[in-house]
Amino acid sequence: MKLDLSFYRRDDVLQISRELLGKVLYSYHPGEGITSGIIVETEAYAGAIDRASHAYGNRRTNRTEVMYKLGGVSYVYLCYGIHSLFNVITGFKDVPHAVLVRAIEPLNGLDIMLRRRNMKKVEPRVTGGPGMLSQAMGITTADNGLSLTGERIWIGDVGKTIDNDAIIASPRVGVDYAGDDADLPYRFRIKGNKYTSKPD
Repeated sequence: MKLDLSFYRRDDVLQISRELLGKVLYSYHPGEGITSGIIVETEAYAGAIDRASHAYGNRRTNRTEVMYKLGGVSYVYLCYGIHSLFNVITGFKDVPHAVLVRAIEPLNGLDIMLRRRNMKKVEPRVTGGPGMLSQAMGITTADNGLSLTGERIWIGDVGKTIDNDAIIASPRVGVDYAGDDADLPYRFRIKGNKYTSKPD
């Protein structure tokens, strides 16, 4: 069942980030079909007060403007000029909260994923990082700002709830520039899942 917009339009980006674990990310490309995977790792970004966020201090640029929309749209940006990173915008208008989806466990369309990743067999590096999963799912910056209730990219609830004791909370990756906020435990992973990205 596709997640309703009410799932995204809540105040607590940390709670949403945790609750996305176990949900299924889907993408559809005409002529190729559907690819999907279980979300196994996320990172929360708490908007204006979070120095790791692109919207820290309510920074508004062409790139970050989508973060100020109502929750339930995609935020896809280019990292290092190479990797498209897929984020979920949460919360309310003008409150720029976002969740980076860092890793998924492949489910459907494995042949499509392998072709996109130029790989022969399914192994953790097919989707075990934010740039890898976007490439495998065919998600690019052309998908920035899309509704997550549409037919291109969406997230589904398959009735799987991850217990708190099965979730590892730790600092986020690659945000050393954020001072003390770099140490916040805003990264969430399903314990023992081989598709999560490296521990640190």
